[in-house]
Amino acid sequence: MFRPLSVFWGWRFSRARRRNRFISFISVASILGIAIGVSALILGLSAMNGFERELENRILSVLPHGQLNTAQGPVSDWQPMAEELRAGEGIVAVSPVVPLEGLLSRGAKLKAVQLQGIEPALEEKISALTPYLNGGSLQDLHAGEREIILGKAIAEQLGIKVGDRVSLLLPAPGQEGFGSPKRHSFTLVGILSLGGQLDNLLGYTHIEDAQALTGIDDRINGFHLKVDEVLAADRLTMSAAMGLPVPFYVHSWMESQGNIYHDIQLVRTLMIVVLLLVMAVASFNIVSTLVMAVHEKKSDIAILKTMGAGPWQIRGAFIVQGMLNGITGVVLGGLIGGLLATRLSSLVAGYEQLTGHQVLNPDIYFIDFIPTEFHWADFWLVTGSALVLIFVATLYPAWRAGRLLPRQLLGAA
Repeated sequence: MFRPLSVFWGWRFSRARRRNRFISFISVASILGIAIGVSALILGLSAMNGFERELENRILSVLPHGQLNTAQGPVSDWQPMAEELRAGEGIVAVSPVVPLEGLLSRGAKLKAVQLQGIEPALEEKISALTPYLNGGSLQDLHAGEREIILGKAIAEQLGIKVGDRVSLLLPAPGQEGFGSPKRHSFTLVGILSLGGQLDNLLGYTHIEDAQALTGIDDRINGFHLKVDEVLAADRLTMSAAMGLPVPFYVHSWMESQGNIYHDIQLVRTLMIVVLLLVMAVASFNIVSTLVMAVHEKKSDIAILKTMGAGPWQIRGAFIVQGMLNGITGVVLGGLIGGLLATRLSSLVAGYEQLTGHQVLNPDIYFIDFIPTEFHWADFWLVTGSALVLIFVATLYPAWRAGRLLPRQLLGAA
């Protein structure tokens, strides 16, 4: 159907100087539109990949995938329940927890917190906190030493650093309401820096200290769970809790952070649809270019047909001409998009430093920078989709060119 002669003619048509400058303008506009659409889609998908990576590496590696809170007060003899949970479907690790709700005090500064009383050795199997701690680890929390780890934003609000003492105001055991709180002194042994909302929420102490302060002896208030399929955390956590001898309230990361995941997927979908429409509009500018090119080359078409050129050779020539413009735009957009996608984080950081404006507010978002992660699969998907759109756009004018007869063309000329 398509012969090398068609490729040669298409190449010559695209390289020939056009008498109508408007055709050249439309051609350049379609190339630039395709390039902008391709580069923007590659850049956007890379940013969405980066947000998913940070969600997985920062949020889901630090927060428990599932959480069980006792429905009838602290429970004793929790070790057999922990073993039963570990044997559940999809459960990777289990850690007991005792929450402490109170006020941190440093001078005149106060900060409401909910500390998590944890067993460091077990919690490390749940939360990968060590990479985000300033040189320490959960093992820095020792039983009976009244030590504490706080998020960076909490420490900054209180004006404290590692080694400083901070007071925790708690109601007396058995006391309802805050009433007359008791003051307990803690030493800050670690600052957690995730770069987002969690820096203002997270705080940890040793489970034995939490048990002593709440007066529950060796009982606990719940469990943290880690599962092997994060998107199935609701089902796996519920399934594991069903076999326990006492009732628990079941929670998962999807309740607190699931909106972030769904927002990322929604933005990805909308962005793909919108930018594909942009590329479609740019691609179909090729229709206008080729229609005018057919009109401009009518005498050349007539000569080629009188010399024996078949309809499909003529059609092939104009398809090649349109595809050359499209491929130019796709290659240009792919190079620009790929280059920007690999440097997006540093470019945004440079913009923030230059203007003094922070793009992502850590008080609102779970990170304070624009992440990026370039995937070749996205690159080939975007460029392949663009080439398909361009090919479809060339079919109508090429088909019309192949149906023209020499006598019609010469008469019109």
